[in-house]
Amino acid sequence: MASKASKIRCLYAPSSSPHRKVLFTSTRAFAAEASAPKSPSEPRRKPTTFNDRLNAGPSFDQFISGPSPPSAEFAPAPTDFLSTPEATSIPPLRTATVGPPGRKREITRLPSWLQTPIPGASPAYKKIKSDLRGLNLHTVCEEARCPNISDCWGGSDKSAATATIMLMGDTCTRGCRFCSVKTSRAPPPLDPHEPEHTAEALKRWGLGYVVLTSVDRDDLPDGGAAHFAQTIMKIKLKAPAMLVEALTGDYAGDLDMVQMVARSGLDVYAHNVETVEDLTPMVRDRRANFRQSLAVLQRAKDSKEGLITKTSIMVGLGETGEQLWETLKELRKVDVDVVTFGQYMQPTKRHMKVHEYVTPEDFELWRQRALDMGFLYCASGPLVRSSYKAGEAFIENVIKKRARKNQTAMAETAGEISRSTHIYR
Repeated sequence: MASKASKIRCLYAPSSSPHRKVLFTSTRAFAAEASAPKSPSEPRRKPTTFNDRLNAGPSFDQFISGPSPPSAEFAPAPTDFLSTPEATSIPPLRTATVGPPGRKREITRLPSWLQTPIPGASPAYKKIKSDLRGLNLHTVCEEARCPNISDCWGGSDKSAATATIMLMGDTCTRGCRFCSVKTSRAPPPLDPHEPEHTAEALKRWGLGYVVLTSVDRDDLPDGGAAHFAQTIMKIKLKAPAMLVEALTGDYAGDLDMVQMVARSGLDVYAHNVETVEDLTPMVRDRRANFRQSLAVLQRAKDSKEGLITKTSIMVGLGETGEQLWETLKELRKVDVDVVTFGQYMQPTKRHMKVHEYVTPEDFELWRQRALDMGFLYCASGPLVRSSYKAGEAFIENVIKKRARKNQTAMAETAGEISRSTHIYR
């Protein structure tokens, strides 16, 4: 045992052999020259402009809250939305100190034009919510925490109250940094009864114009396109006069799936580019991109004659006026008919921070610019959303007007054919 222990020596113990001592000393000296001792350091954080620039801001609770106390102080707001001479000066934002003693923090109050009433008071709101829960249906109004839910669901009658049905469940396979819809790599399977239930609910409400949307389902081979198309066909079967707008995803760039949905009987095909091209990598999921969205809108337009195409842009993310100009030009190149502008609102503290709050005057300025560029219709305002009912009445009138023209043209053609046949007889 002693013989074995003698062979195990500490490197720092004195050597019994002069030769070994010299060798050890030279080795230690060489190691000291080759590498300096490393000082402890913290783990390096991956630099991202998203976390540095867009990671704090007012929550959804502040969004629906009432006016701030009169004693609130003011703080300046950035002005990146318009970089043109016509830009309207943005008023300062109000701040307030909240919290118990010792844990107080400063929050930013929303501008007055962005504050909305808390939903749930009207009978129409309760009726729609009850129908949705009874049929196990979901709406983007709830899942995305839309600020207009009290307005859309709280109409005085069935024709005034609207809801945007969200198909294929309430869990998305993508994680866009502006969206509060739940995400998962493996969402629950599709409900095979959903198309029938959706059509039945919409028929029960007696609406003239409905909006359907869906979560992205990259876990499905077709992205859920067949399920979406089946729902539209069921609606048209139960309510032929009902106009249907479909707000779809990009189906991972599979344009054949886009064509399937476009030819299912819908009246308006909507797909959102969400933001300008330069900000897309920071705002949307990495599987989505600006050029892919343009291709979706182009294929939808080419799939059905007379189909209205529509897209939406959020502002307040740090975009510039020049970037918005370029975005509108690209949309006109693929013949998009309708565009909407709306203020981005941070749904939770985990999502992107609002870069700026755009004034109603600036929204009106860009609405006029879009119309001047040839868009059929533009809804532009702080609370405008892609499925907001502000533009539905106009689009509904356009569709019905086109239908009447087509019927008149068909009647005239039939009359000419009949007269020609009579002459030849």
